[in-house]
Amino acid sequence: MQISVELALTPLQDDFEPPIKKFIKDLRNSGFTVMENPLSTQIYGDYDKLMEFLTEEIKETFQNLDHVLMTMKIVKSNRSDYAANF
Repeated sequence: MQISVELALTPLQDDFEPPIKKFIKDLRNSGFTVMENPLSTQIYGDYDKLMEFLTEEIKETFQNLDHVLMTMKIVKSNRSDYAANF
């Protein structure tokens, strides 16, 4: 089963950019399809493989930060080829 996941990492600290950049670079190096915009990052792939990967990445990120918020939305289907038709 294919899924699309939208992630927004929000470190609750003054120096917030380095952890966000590291998280996005780790997503880019995952082998999954990754798309970015100024507000969030989307990652697409097989449910089991992607959720296993994200579980480890989120855990590592949380272990390295004292206060952090992760917002995640999951859609059942791979929407990486979506294009607005209006």
